[in-house]
Amino acid sequence: MTLNLSLAQMGTAAVLILITMALSTWQRLGLTKSLLIGALRATAQLTLMGYVLVTVFESTNPWLVGLLVVVMSVIAARTAASRQKEAPQERSRIFWYATFSILLSTGFTLVFVTQCVLYVEPWYSAQYVIPMGGMIISNSMNAAALGAERFASELKARRPEVETLLAMGASPKIACWRIVRRAIAASMMPTISGLMVVGLVSIPGMMSGQILSGVSPLLAIRYQLVVQFMIACAAAITSMSIVMLYGRSFFDHKSESLHVHRLIGR
Repeated sequence: MTLNLSLAQMGTAAVLILITMALSTWQRLGLTKSLLIGALRATAQLTLMGYVLVTVFESTNPWLVGLLVVVMSVIAARTAASRQKEAPQERSRIFWYATFSILLSTGFTLVFVTQCVLYVEPWYSAQYVIPMGGMIISNSMNAAALGAERFASELKARRPEVETLLAMGASPKIACWRIVRRAIAASMMPTISGLMVVGLVSIPGMMSGQILSGVSPLLAIRYQLVVQFMIACAAAITSMSIVMLYGRSFFDHKSESLHVHRLIGR
């Protein structure tokens, strides 16, 4: 049985965010305004998304579904780039790398899950593509942001080592292989941690939502496992893609002697 949720009940639930704001004000955390703006934005954004999804779900146009996935990916890439502490020009570079990486991981994972696991018909069914795409994109966004930030910070810290290896004739790939591995591993740690504790410490939102809507817990678990596996795969693809692309941009491949430039050259 699915419990109905009226607007009045939603208003009652909003008391929880008011309590959070009151606690922030009491402890002088300076978060009251941010909490208010965040709550208002979340309400507006989710309401807008609800109307968009109603339109998309009623449509049989695969281009509309694909466009929504691309828009979500671009917004995620922009968010990942905005988290970087580098110059605007550098964030622009990261944005394009993140866009490519997120689209690549999202496209591959969605096609595999919808066609090889769930056998979705038609293949562009918005009921499946949009929710799963959203979960993949949000986790890929975090992986992209962490991967780019960790690579840049590791490269700065290991500048003498990298320049020494390059001076000895090593290729950029060889000179940076430890940095690349560490950046990829760091960006995947949140995903791995999630796999470790799911079902013990946390009951994920998708599984909770299905159970609340009346779906058997055993069936909800199967879907959640599919979600966890696809998120892990997408995070790996995104991490490796953005770190490798971003890493190559730090080297001048046109000169006879390769040298590190831009960020670590400051």
